[in-house]
This record gives sequence, C-alpha cells and structure tokens, in this order.
Amino acid sequence: MKSAADLIHCEANDAVARLTMNRPQARNSLSLAMLEQLHDAFDTLGNDPTIHVIVLAGNGSAFCAGHDLKEMTAARASDDGGRAFFDKTLTACSRLMQAIVTCRKPVIAEVHGIATAAGCQLVASCDLAVASTEARFATPGVNIGLFCSTPMVALSRNVSRKAAMEMLLTGDMIDAATALQLGLLNRVVAPEVLSSTTLTLAENIASKAPATLKIGKEAFYAQSEMSLSDAYDYASGVMVMNMLEADAKEGISAFLEKRDAQWASL
Repeated sequence: MKSAADLIHCEANDAVARLTMNRPQARNSLSLAMLEQLHDAFDTLGNDPTIHVIVLAGNGSAFCAGHDLKEMTAARASDDGGRAFFDKTLTACSRLMQAIVTCRKPVIAEVHGIATAAGCQLVASCDLAVASTEARFATPGVNIGLFCSTPMVALSRNVSRKAAMEMLLTGDMIDAATALQLGLLNRVVAPEVLSSTTLTLAENIASKAPATLKIGKEAFYAQSEMSLSDAYDYASGVMVMNMLEADAKEGISAFLEKRDAQWASL
C-alpha cells in the first residue's frame, strides 16, 4: 500500500505490516495530510485479516519531529488567525492516537532517531516500543511557548507523573536508556539490529491467536481506566467470554495434546 502523496509506505511480511512515515526532508513531521493518511492506514490494517501486528517506523534521520510547525504557522494568515486549521489538525492528531490504541492489532513503534512532541506522543500511544541507542525523546513545546498538552495525555499514561511533568516542564531531550528506565520503551538495542529485533518481537506476537490478541488489547486499555474492583469484574467477564472462543478451546487442547495450535482467523 502506498499513499497517493507518498507520505507513508506500507509493506507486509507475512502477518506483520510495516508502516513507514515518509517525509524525511521534514523529519516526518505530522502535517494534516500525514495525520489523515496514518489514520486511514491504521483503520485499513486493523481490519485486514491477514495482518496480525503493525510496526510503525520512520524514514530518514528522525522517527517523527512532531507537528509541522511551518504548516501551522502558514495557517495564521487566514482570517481567523489559524484557529480553524489548528482545531482541525489537533482533532486529527487526537483521532490518530486513539485509532492506534483502539486498533484491533498490536502496534509496535520502531524508533531509530528523535521522537519529539507529537512524535513522542506517537511512541507513547503505541502498544510497544523498541528503540535504537541513538534515539532521543522530548516534549519540547514549552521551549517555544506551546505546552505539549496533547502529548501529555499519552506520555502521562506511560511514565510516572513526576517523570512526565519533568519532561513537559523542561522540554529537555532524554536518551533511549532513560526512556527505557522511565517505561516509555520496552527495549533498546544497537542501531544495526533495531529492525531485526522489532521484527522478531512482532513475529512472536503475530504467532498468537489473532482473535485473542484483539480481546486482550481491548481489555488491557479498558480495565486500566477502572477501579480495582470494577477492573476485576470486567476482566473476569472477558475471560469467561474468551474461554468460550474457538481459539481458547483449540489452544488448550493443543497444549494438552502437545501439538501446535491451529488458530482460527480473525
């Protein structure tokens, strides 16, 4: 799949789709068109039964440098000072981040370079994240008079409150090792093995029952917003329904019979 404007590329390796942001000259900044095409791509891949896992990567020196500030500045020339365009862009950004979370397939960020502002938000919104030792992360809006309020939503749901506040209030860049320690990343590896490590992780997850992955991802985010008692009530109900699924019956039988499971398609 290739977008008409060539802003994103998508290629499939068996059950793993690799979605690559392709604005290297702009450090993969999120123009309105890029936001909309990424949203459509996640919607399409999320409903593709042949795809079990999605990897999000960036082309060029950066993973994603956040919003396209040149595009947003140009919008100030409109009669409303850019208000309508800003609203449209920020709404599209919020829709994209939520589409990643609600996507039926697990999404892994593969971060090779800087991920700043909405780019850091992208990393935090993905289910998992693998980064190169050369990757860097920041929410630097405060440095230009623009607090990273929407990146704050995803960031504060991944790292501790104090860690999130420090990143948001200082705008300082942190390295991959620090991001791993804070919980923003799952793994940090050498640049030369970044893609292979991410693919191995994706293939491992893709080997599981696709319907079970969907059930589990949806339940994870749903219970995280509940009280402890409500979360257990909800999760118990999910497990009952899951036990009645054909894949659970097949998986348990295969385990007991010491054979490979044959999963049903999503």
